[in-house]
Amino acid sequence: MRPPKIRPGDTIALVAPAGPVPPDLAEKAISVLSGWDIDVHVGPCVRAASTGYLSASDHARAAEFTDAWLDPRVTCVLAARGGYGSQRMLDLVDWTALAEAGPKMFAGSSDVTALHRAVNVHLGLETLFSPMPATTLFDTVAAEHLRLSLFEPDAARTITSPTASPLVPGTATGTLIGGNLALLASGLGTPEQGSARDAIVLLEDVTESVYRIDRMLTQLLRSGWFDGAKAVVLGSWEACGDPEAIRELMLDLLAPLGVPMVWEFGFGHVPASPTIPLGALATLDTETGTLLVLP
Repeated sequence: MRPPKIRPGDTIALVAPAGPVPPDLAEKAISVLSGWDIDVHVGPCVRAASTGYLSASDHARAAEFTDAWLDPRVTCVLAARGGYGSQRMLDLVDWTALAEAGPKMFAGSSDVTALHRAVNVHLGLETLFSPMPATTLFDTVAAEHLRLSLFEPDAARTITSPTASPLVPGTATGTLIGGNLALLASGLGTPEQGSARDAIVLLEDVTESVYRIDRMLTQLLRSGWFDGAKAVVLGSWEACGDPEAIRELMLDLLAPLGVPMVWEFGFGHVPASPTIPLGALATLDTETGTLLVLP
């Protein structure tokens, strides 16, 4: 199900399901979002005084996410930033109560990949793999594409990348799934992970060495997770080592799948990253470097 679009005057809840949010970036995020003619509800974990790698306790983060979703004023729950920790709170969320509350938009990326899978599976909803506002990468281009995806989704259905190039040429249609490679690999065996069958798989990561990327892809391949995939869309691999080595690794491990694959689609941990709807049906054209999200 595709959640309703956001309208002026709606309320967006800003939450911190993973790492702590730097105060200056939190205030910058609130300022940008407030300029969209909406009310911004700031969750308690966003401004929590944390000195560790989590914004707050697992129970506090799960409660923040749950309370935001159950608030009848809120039409979108938006992760302020990633980091680490989203996986740890999944079993503490009352997914039955969230389902009864009705469809809402959820947006974020990086570590939040774990929450995307949970919302897709438990609630049957499309979500937005998007840049997050309390990060240094939330520039004007990234912010505008997220705004369009929330308020005017029909205007954001065609996603193109000037840096994209085909590794395995072709076109394919499938459901968009995926996100951060490390979270997909670590989610194997959990109730939310599912598989990539009939899907266009999005993959990206940051600060992972080439051998670690190799290991995670190999784990997904050997588990059968990629079986039946329709295509692969590779995003950014910022600070992951030699780009050519990563490109060769993708050809070595993923080209044998025999499905269209595009390199450097420009989403992930980079400026001007586009927002991509997970769970939506889309068509990939590797020659034009285009994802067309279908109605």
